[in-house]
Amino acid sequence: MPSIDAVLDLDSTAQAELVRKKQVKPIELVEGTIKRIEKVNPKINSVVIEMYDHAREMAKGPVPSGPFGGAPFLLKNFLAEYAGTRFTESVSVLKDYVSTVDTELVKRYKRSGVITVAKTNIPSMALGVTTEPVMYGPTRNPWDVTRIAGGSSGGAAAAVAAGLAPMAHGNDAGGSIRIPAACCGVYGMKPSRGRNPLGPAFGDLFSGMVAEHVLTRSVRDSAIMLDATHGPDVGDPYQVLPPSRPFAKEVGADPGELRIGFSATTPLGTPMHADNVAAVRDVAKLCADLGHNVEEAMPKYDYEGYWKSFTSMLAGGFAWAVDGLEKRTGKPLKKGDFEPFLWAMLERGRKINAPEYLRYVEDVQRGSREIGQFFKKYDIWLMPTVGTPPPPLGTFKYTEGEDPFELRRRMAHFSPFTYITNGTGQPSVSIPLYWNAQNLPIGLLLAARMGDEATLFRLSGQLEQARPWAGRKPPVWGGE
Repeated sequence: MPSIDAVLDLDSTAQAELVRKKQVKPIELVEGTIKRIEKVNPKINSVVIEMYDHAREMAKGPVPSGPFGGAPFLLKNFLAEYAGTRFTESVSVLKDYVSTVDTELVKRYKRSGVITVAKTNIPSMALGVTTEPVMYGPTRNPWDVTRIAGGSSGGAAAAVAAGLAPMAHGNDAGGSIRIPAACCGVYGMKPSRGRNPLGPAFGDLFSGMVAEHVLTRSVRDSAIMLDATHGPDVGDPYQVLPPSRPFAKEVGADPGELRIGFSATTPLGTPMHADNVAAVRDVAKLCADLGHNVEEAMPKYDYEGYWKSFTSMLAGGFAWAVDGLEKRTGKPLKKGDFEPFLWAMLERGRKINAPEYLRYVEDVQRGSREIGQFFKKYDIWLMPTVGTPPPPLGTFKYTEGEDPFELRRRMAHFSPFTYITNGTGQPSVSIPLYWNAQNLPIGLLLAARMGDEATLFRLSGQLEQARPWAGRKPPVWGGE
């Protein structure tokens, strides 16, 4: 029998297979995961809410029949609620709140067989490209603990990268799965709008900008989990065409000769770091060497107008979210209840009236039609996930009195592409294919047509085989 430490280095699919073969017990995996968290978390601060006793109880019971039966899992401390556990969203007003229901996605996670061991860190109310909340403190990048892990699923990405668990939940309203995946060197997909459910509390989050899925070490774990969770819940406002076959079958399947347009400049015209430009050109060449038709290209649309309307939608949506917090806590919230950046965004969002918000939605939808023209010619749009290597912690610190949109613009300069597919609803994924001379990961972003996760999984599988990343371990690692 392999050692528990060796098993914990495997992906979730392999761990569950060993459980099915009775070569390892779920309780051994859970105890090993807890040991890793206790060893590593003080260095990176990726886990903020422990569920150890619950996980032990689950691990001692019958092994669920799903594809990940017995595999340890981490849940992001945002949106997805797990009945009987603390749910704080990194805001002090929720510090004692305990969820009373499982969200539909959590129910599906449970049916998949994973055992949730802990919850991961996020920026306050998941707003930002870096995970540095006042409530819990910063999450540090396992590749260099002086640098950001990304946001808002920064705790999830750092935990997966550091070997605390092979898979962790994340969600994404402007890059919150893909940005931290890029910063930490893991695989992170944002599925198509409507692919995974948001119920029972939510249906249309920020006019369809929000998507739920996972961050993983392997492509197949992402595909198999999407098989386990996708599909509409009762009453969902968005539905996307179901896949023609399981996503798991796409991993390893021949993607054929794809038409790939790659971008080495940013839509907003801001400069990219030379390492990130080198990364996209390197991976473009790799794709060409694999037989794909590759050329430099960029969709044509009003980049500045699209960003302004998208950011205004986000501000309006945030104001709505705070109203929801007031209903949940039963009391009006005041300035002292929020970090300064959140309060500034709230004030900005509350100035947006309903006609203005709907105009911003219309602007983004118009841009989506223009961007869609690009995918008449190309199957894939390839670009760097972020514009620079992971910057130092504190880079995106807000100065009180600053226009919050100016900080959002600095964030957009760091992540110049990810928010685009939140507006269009298209699937996209950050894939870890490049490390710079300082051994920092630089993720590459792939986007496909609406509903076409299958092509992303086929190409991702091919790239994973051509340039494997599973053996790369950061300086902060959970194993011996």
